[in-house]
Amino acid sequence: MIHPSETGEFYELTSPTALPKASGFLWNDTMMIHMNCRGYAVAQFMQPEPAKYSHAPNLEMKTFMQPEQPYYAHHPGRFLYVKDEETGEIISAPYEPVRREPDRYLFRAGKASIEWKIESLGLHIELSLRLPRAEPLELWRMSVRTLSGTKRKLSLYPYFTVGYMSWMNQSGEYREDLQAMVATSVTPYQKVQDYPKINGLKDKTFLLAETKPDAWEASQDRFEGEGGLWSPSSLKEDQLAGGDARYETPVCALQYRVELNPGEEKEFRFLFGPARTEEQIRAMREAYFGARSADGRTGFERAEEEYAAYIAEGIGCLDIQTPDPGLDNFVNHWLPRQMDYHGKTNRLTTDPQTRNYLQDNMGMSYIEPSIARAAFRTALRQQKASGEMPDGIILHPDAELKYINQVPHSDHCVWVPICLSTYLDETGDTSILMDEIPFADSAESVTVLEHINRAMQWLMRTRDERGLNYIDQGDWCDPMNMVGYKGIGVSGWLTMASAYAFRVWADICEEAGHAVVAAEFRQQADETNETVNRYLWDGDWYARGITDDQVVFGVKEDKEGRIFINPQSWALLCGAADEEKQQRLIRSVEEQLETPYGVEKLAPSYTAMREDVGRVTQKHPGTAENGAVYNHAAAFYIYALYQVGEKESAYRLLRKMIPGPNEEDILRRGQLPIFIPNYYRGAYRQFPHTAGRSSHLFNTGTVPWVYRCLIDGLFGVQGTPQGLAIRPQLPAEWNEASLTRRFRSAELRIAIKRQPGVSTAEVYVDGVLVEDGLLTDLKEGHTYEVLVKLPLK
Repeated sequence: MIHPSETGEFYELTSPTALPKASGFLWNDTMMIHMNCRGYAVAQFMQPEPAKYSHAPNLEMKTFMQPEQPYYAHHPGRFLYVKDEETGEIISAPYEPVRREPDRYLFRAGKASIEWKIESLGLHIELSLRLPRAEPLELWRMSVRTLSGTKRKLSLYPYFTVGYMSWMNQSGEYREDLQAMVATSVTPYQKVQDYPKINGLKDKTFLLAETKPDAWEASQDRFEGEGGLWSPSSLKEDQLAGGDARYETPVCALQYRVELNPGEEKEFRFLFGPARTEEQIRAMREAYFGARSADGRTGFERAEEEYAAYIAEGIGCLDIQTPDPGLDNFVNHWLPRQMDYHGKTNRLTTDPQTRNYLQDNMGMSYIEPSIARAAFRTALRQQKASGEMPDGIILHPDAELKYINQVPHSDHCVWVPICLSTYLDETGDTSILMDEIPFADSAESVTVLEHINRAMQWLMRTRDERGLNYIDQGDWCDPMNMVGYKGIGVSGWLTMASAYAFRVWADICEEAGHAVVAAEFRQQADETNETVNRYLWDGDWYARGITDDQVVFGVKEDKEGRIFINPQSWALLCGAADEEKQQRLIRSVEEQLETPYGVEKLAPSYTAMREDVGRVTQKHPGTAENGAVYNHAAAFYIYALYQVGEKESAYRLLRKMIPGPNEEDILRRGQLPIFIPNYYRGAYRQFPHTAGRSSHLFNTGTVPWVYRCLIDGLFGVQGTPQGLAIRPQLPAEWNEASLTRRFRSAELRIAIKRQPGVSTAEVYVDGVLVEDGLLTDLKEGHTYEVLVKLPLK
């Protein structure tokens, strides 16, 4: 019922009801659409701020995507009604709104398309969605073919929702000159100075048809009548009434009356999206359905091919073949795709949080390093001369910091050296350290090296008398907003993260020839670790922080929020935990935080507001930061386990992050294994019946860290200034694995095998033993055959 296609390019589902929230997503530089297997959609485009062209049925909050998205009858969607003109029977594809169980059903979430193949009423129906390379536009194909041996008379009704556009002004009509349904609105505003902004917005939504329809309807209410969406009254008539919508909720509904001979098929193509003017819609008709090129293709077909090529650019630097085919499929096809989405779209915001922006571009270091390089420069231009990094990075001249970026957070500086280190590992491009960049609040221009020195020094200064870092109104955990809002509370995690950042930066500085500076930062890391152990070790794990009222939390005495995962992860990374502490905290995590679906962020989940911790405690137990399997935090822990050689625990938890491998687990999670979600429900020991459910949010900083776990940990093919270090950490259950690693324009075909008579890892390149496992002098364009021999279990 749930499986990858033969080539791995699609993930397929053969039931519309077994996994009702199964979905895929597509994007380009200006838009994103999250498409549900039953026909519901969440779409957004940039103009330059995020906007929608297919709305909810009434005024909605300006949110992008909701965790565990609740779908409802009038949720925005893309549907095709089909009526048998002789019997009056009605079905809908993909499944909603009629919900008639098809004879056959296939949903295919692909890399560059989302497709359905459905059989019902003796008909074969196919739908496909693609995007163009850059425009905010949906490209739809809809086809119907008869399976019976008789002639069929049908009416086909493409039905695309528009929803409640504006309380000021909204309407809809069919424009015969455009061959399109056009819904028009005016974005509400109050201040006269806002008029120039709203005057340039794309406030029209259109459905443009290549083939002229026989009838249409623009009023959602008149289309539905008394029958509702499941049995619209207008479909009982011979044809749609051709009405318009005047300050009513508009809809884009068309009708095609067709007669099909046995085995005959008819296809229709549509464009759906936003526009500012009718002239833009007319230009799109010409561009996509106008004159054909010399090879006979329309712009529509060329756009489909260009988009497939665009998505194909987002390949990672790793292809694997292991004893786990589910892992192979995910790593080879879907994980780099999700990283590419984050890095190219910046999560469809003009002011991404600094930590998100830097980590997303850490991921781009593996796909398109030039994008990552530019992003690091962009971020550092917005740093203050004091070293402080902003809460968000402005990416458009008209943008401003919004929502969470107006709340002061304390962690953004730590991410600069941590994320840059991956770029340096992959590229060896130390020249970036000498780039001169100005500050946001000063005409002074200094090197990237000096920018990051100041970021580290800022972390050293923003500490209390004990040497613990202030948390302000949040650190990595946004909703931990009341621990330190009085200016006294501190973050145990941030103190450890600072120590780790000092260590990472010290290594970079030493490699760049700045030994004295490196020694100073190493000393700071050591002193910080001593502080961590003095004030935060609780006997079996580390505390999360200390509140404004000097209450240590995340400790044994707490009934809720007794243990947090982040301090344990980063105590391993920064070196605060010696071997004994490592074993104690790892055991505590296994006993209190590990679940069948991954490792929880905290436990037990809070069940009521704790005012000295903040709004994280108000979230439902087991959701998001309040005790979910919050995959971003889980990835930190997995990476840390690999760093200290705990390969068995690391792989066990890494595999739990991906739905499967069995169908039962996929059904429990409720999503296809084509992306890692922001979280899976936690509170496993408190509410086990809901644990494991996916949030379905694919915006997450998890993915670059998972890729780092694969590169630096599981397969041990990490870049260094000198070359590629081969140090695999395969789980004991694997006897062999193979991979292709692309590194600095060379290609390495690596076979890893356990063999008798081997006591320690041996690395051979083209048959020659490399004593230290470090591959140097790799030539651009060359392919190398690498054999890694490992001891038997």
